[in-house]
Amino acid sequence: MPAVKVVATNRKARHEYEITETIEAGLVLKGSEVKSLRAGLVNLKDSYVQFRGGEAWLVGCHISPYSFARGGGHDPDRDRKLLLHRREISRIGAKVAERGLTLVALRVYFKDGIAKLELGLGRGRAHY
Repeated sequence: MPAVKVVATNRKARHEYEITETIEAGLVLKGSEVKSLRAGLVNLKDSYVQFRGGEAWLVGCHISPYSFARGGGHDPDRDRKLLLHRREISRIGAKVAERGLTLVALRVYFKDGIAKLELGLGRGRAHY
């Protein structure tokens, strides 16, 4: 059984969206970003996925700079590439484009030492 350590969750996403499907994706990160994740310095609020050029990108995720990083660390608000199979990207991208669904970040965790992101495919709820 793989060891899973949850780093951050987006509780707001489950409140604002009706999640119908969840997907696990890998993240392309820099070294200082991994250290910041391990320290829990991540904010998933208002983060979502965009599809550009046949690739999936995480937008709006804030990973605070690691305090001991040399050379200034990293840009905390940069877009991060997601690692998904091509057929997953095309299947999910078609659902998002066609049906008006949104792909939001639900939680970040380490699975056997590798950073993973749980994505939720859902429709926005009406707030009255």
